[in-house]
Amino acid sequence: MAYGDIKAGVVGIGFIGVAHVEALRRLGVEVGGVVGSSPERARAKAEAAGLPPVYDSVEALADDPSIDVVHITSPNYAHADQVRICLAAGKHVVCEKPLALGAKDTKDLVARAEESGLVNAVCFNSRFYPLNHQAMAMVVAGEIGEVRLITGSYHQDWLLRDTDWNWRLQPEEAGELRAVADIGSHWLDLTRFISGRRVEAVMADLHTLVPIRRHPPGPVETFAAVDPDQELIEEVMASDDAAGILLRYEGGARGAVTISQVSAGRRNSLAYEVAGSDSALSWTSERPDDLWIGHRGRPNEVLHRDPALAGPEAAALIAYPGGHLEGFPDTFRAMFSRVYIDVMDGAPAPSPAYPTFGDGHDAVLVTDAVARSNIEQRWVTVQR
Repeated sequence: MAYGDIKAGVVGIGFIGVAHVEALRRLGVEVGGVVGSSPERARAKAEAAGLPPVYDSVEALADDPSIDVVHITSPNYAHADQVRICLAAGKHVVCEKPLALGAKDTKDLVARAEESGLVNAVCFNSRFYPLNHQAMAMVVAGEIGEVRLITGSYHQDWLLRDTDWNWRLQPEEAGELRAVADIGSHWLDLTRFISGRRVEAVMADLHTLVPIRRHPPGPVETFAAVDPDQELIEEVMASDDAAGILLRYEGGARGAVTISQVSAGRRNSLAYEVAGSDSALSWTSERPDDLWIGHRGRPNEVLHRDPALAGPEAAALIAYPGGHLEGFPDTFRAMFSRVYIDVMDGAPAPSPAYPTFGDGHDAVLVTDAVARSNIEQRWVTVQR
């Protein structure tokens, strides 16, 4: 079987749904159809964006015997039920994060996926910038010594203005946590992947810095600007615009991260530094082709993304020669290339090369602890 023998469907046709379609097409996977919030809206968007045909519902997509894999990129509240529908129909599933809004649902989905024997993945695509695999391999090989301190940030500015709006600001669709669940979960998963250490406990301070937002009555695309001169609805906000979180990792390592969706000039800036007993590693999504390697007693280094220079874990994900920039869209292609190897085999590998529902469940356990810590204003242990 080859990529071209597989047929996929995509649920959700917003910014990320279109990214999934484009990445699948680059791999040579046929995208057989999409599902939107309504058939009428979906057909209009599909025509404008060059998307494949529209199914009237998730059930109709899942019931199509020609569809092998379903990618779920709908609003967060819908994920759990849509995953259940697709697993029950015998489809492999790739789900955007969060896997579900609560740990009870994520635990159930892990169990259903394991019982089904189907490929299951959660789209923590930030792992698949190639140099993040390089960093992980260096930590595993002991090249930086014992991991001691993990610090960093994930900052954006697309919700800076009080007229900035999207479904992610609505708790009934996105969940009670916003910035931490939306982008903070990527940082938490990525640093767990690189360090090989899970978060054991958190101390969190969450902030609602734009207390009242004004928005139009209809839906607004992610990152789209709202015309401030039109008639807008005022709404009191309670979800987090920003957060500061202290972290305790397995093995005694410590960490700290700031999360923000209201930091002017930071369009999409994920950054980390993993400090070990011998050396340190630092990377930012704003310069994804450079991995900084810090030393004491000799000059620091910068490793550029180049298949001739990278280790095998990173080189396998690199699609272009050194000097030819790879960025955000390439992370989806790289991740799906690993997922679809298992799809072609018909089942997950014993140790999948991509984040699974188990990783999605762990991420929700950590963000649940973050929410509880903020409410109780104390250190909270992650309940596993």
